[in-house]
Amino acid sequence: MLADIRAGHVGMVFNGYGVAGGRRAQEAALSSRLRIPLTFAADVLHGCRTIFPIPLGEAAAFDPDLSRRTARAVARETTAGGIHWTFAPMVDVARDQRWGRVAEGAGEDVLLNRVLAAARVAGFQGPDLTRPDALLATPKHFVGYGAVRGGMEYAAVDMSEAELRETFVPPFAAAFAAGAGATMASFTDFGGVPVSANRRILTDLLRDELRFDGVCVSDYDADRELIAHGIAADEADAARLAMLAGIDMSMQSGLYVRHLPALVESGRVPMAAVDRAVRRVLTLKERLGLFDDPFRSIDVKAERRETGSAAIKRVAREVATRSIVLLRNDGELLPLPRTGKRIALIGPFGADRANLNGPWSFAGDATDGIDIASGLRAMLRDPAALTVEAGSGIGEPLPGGIERAVAAARAADVVLLAIGEGADLSGEGNSRTEITVPAAQQALAEAVAATGTPVVVLLRHGRALALNGAVRDAPALLATWFLGEQTGAAIADIVFGVAEPTGRLPVSFPIASGQQPWSYDRRSTGRPAPDTDPMLAGRSRWRDAPDRALYPFGSGMGYTRFAVSDLRVPAVVPAGAAVPVSVLVRNIGERAGTTLVRVDVHDRVASRTRPVRQMKAFARVTLAAGAEARVDLRIAGDDLALIAGDGAWRIEPGAFDLWVHAGDGVEVTGTFAVR
Repeated sequence: MLADIRAGHVGMVFNGYGVAGGRRAQEAALSSRLRIPLTFAADVLHGCRTIFPIPLGEAAAFDPDLSRRTARAVARETTAGGIHWTFAPMVDVARDQRWGRVAEGAGEDVLLNRVLAAARVAGFQGPDLTRPDALLATPKHFVGYGAVRGGMEYAAVDMSEAELRETFVPPFAAAFAAGAGATMASFTDFGGVPVSANRRILTDLLRDELRFDGVCVSDYDADRELIAHGIAADEADAARLAMLAGIDMSMQSGLYVRHLPALVESGRVPMAAVDRAVRRVLTLKERLGLFDDPFRSIDVKAERRETGSAAIKRVAREVATRSIVLLRNDGELLPLPRTGKRIALIGPFGADRANLNGPWSFAGDATDGIDIASGLRAMLRDPAALTVEAGSGIGEPLPGGIERAVAAARAADVVLLAIGEGADLSGEGNSRTEITVPAAQQALAEAVAATGTPVVVLLRHGRALALNGAVRDAPALLATWFLGEQTGAAIADIVFGVAEPTGRLPVSFPIASGQQPWSYDRRSTGRPAPDTDPMLAGRSRWRDAPDRALYPFGSGMGYTRFAVSDLRVPAVVPAGAAVPVSVLVRNIGERAGTTLVRVDVHDRVASRTRPVRQMKAFARVTLAAGAEARVDLRIAGDDLALIAGDGAWRIEPGAFDLWVHAGDGVEVTGTFAVR
C-alpha cells in the first residue's frame, strides 16, 4: 500500500489503527508529487479500544447529553490512535427488527433519531475540527436504508416522497445542522436506482434541498456493485454513474483511480464534476487541519494516555448501566439482596466474554471485558453463593447441559438466565427471518422455568426480539443489549439495586416475527381494531396476533413508581408556534428514581393519514421518594407539520390529541387545537 500512497493513488486509509503505522503512511503521502496528506478513517460505531453499548442500547437512555459525552469520550480515544474520521453515527430509522443493522442506530422513532444524531455528531467532532481530539462524523446511510425490503440486508427500498421526508430525512438534516463534515451513501436500490448512482438522492435532495456541502463517500465497494445491480455495463460505466450522481470519494473499489482519467479525456465525465469532488475532499482535509499539521493525531504519548484510561472506562460503565431496560418485575423480584440468596447464573452468556461487545467493535479486545459472572461475584458479599452453568451453547445444545442447569436451578433461590443473540446474529449481513431466542436456548429456558425457581431473564440482543414461552413469561426481564466491556459490572449494578434501571425501549418488541415491519407510530387503517377487543374479526389484525406490540416503544420501569397529573396545555395555539406542555410528576414509591416523561400527539383530521401517536417531546426527571416536580416540555411548532400533497411542508389547522406518558400505564391525556 505504501507504494500506492507514494504514487498519489490513495487519499484515505480505512480501518488502520495505531500511530506507528499511521506515521509511516503519512510520511509516504508527503513524499508524493502533490504532498496531500492522508485521512485515516474507521468504523468506530460504539468504541475504539474501549467498547461501549451498541448505539441501539445507548439510545435506550433517551439522553442526548449522555450520547454526546459518549461520542466525545470515544473521539478522544480514537484520535489518540491516529484516526481522524469515523463512519458513524448511523442515523437510519429502523422499523423492521429483522434487519441486522438495527443495532447500529437509535431505533424506530424519528424524534429520538434526530436528537441523538445531532448529539453524536457534536460529541465526535467537538467544538473545533482542527483539534487533535476531533473525530470527523459521517451520518449514514443516505438515505432510507432502514426500510430495506423484508428486512434483508442490501435489499431494495421503495417509499413515498412523504415517508422519505417525514421519517428518513430528518435525522440526517439534524446531523448536518450539527456540522457533520461527511455523509455516506446507502448501498441500496432506491426506487429502482441504486443510491450510488442516484442523482435525485445525492444531488437534488442532499445538495440542493438539504444544502449539504461536505464529502459524500460511497459505502464499501458500492460503486462497483452497480454492475451487479444491472445499471452499469462495466467498471468504467460504474465510475461514471457514481461521479455524476454525486459520490465524491470511492471507498475500496479503486474505480475512480483506474477509470476517471479516461472518462474525463473521452468527455463522458466533465472535468467540472471531478473538480467539484476534489474540492470537497480537500476542503475536508483543510477543515481537519491536516495541511497545517499532517501528524496532528499521531502522538505516542496521547495514545498511551487515552487508550483504556480510567476516565473512559467510567463513562462506559455509566452508559452500560443506563442502557439496561427493566421490562417486567413481578412481585418486585428485583433488586436482589447482595447476601442471603443462592443464585444460579445459567445460560451461554453467563461466563462468556466473546459476545460482550456485539457487532462493530473495531479495535476492542473481548478479553478486556467484564463478563456477567465476574460482575456479580465482585458485588456479592459471598461469591460462593453464585453457581454458574452454561446449560446450552448459543445455537446448539450442550451434552448434559440442560441436566446440569436444572440441578443448579433447583438448588438456587433465584435463577439469572443469560440468553439471547450472539454477536454474529446482529449487525451488517445478519438479517433474520425469525427474531426469536435460538431454539437450543429456548429449550434451556423452558427446562429451567419448570423447576419453579424464580427466573430473571438477562436478555442479550442487537434488536427487539419476539419472545416466547418461558422467556416471555419469566417473572423478571431485563433487556441488556450488547453492553460492551463493562457488561458484567453494569448488570450487577442493576440486579443488586446499586443503580436504578432507567432505560426505555427505543424499539418495539413484537408479539411475533411476522408482524415486521411494525412501529408504535404506524398510521391508522380504515378498520382499526378497538383497544377493548384487539382481535375483533373484520378489523386490522392478524389471524393469530393483534396489531400491537408485546412491549411497545418507550416501555420500561424502575424500582419505584410514579404518578402524573395536572396536565396544562393551551386550548389553542397559532400555527407555527411552540406548544407548551406541563405536568406534575410524583414519585409514589419508596426509593429515589428516574422516569421518562414523554409527550405523544395525534393529528385528528389532516390532508394525509397521520400516525396513531408519535413522540414530539421528552425529558428525564429524577425524584426522591415521595417528592414531586412540575415538568415543563415544549413541542416545536414545526414538529406538527406534514408533507402535503404538493410535496411542501405545511402545518394544517385542526385538533390534536395529546398524551403525557411517565411510565408503563402511567399517563394523562388532553387536547389542543392549531389555528
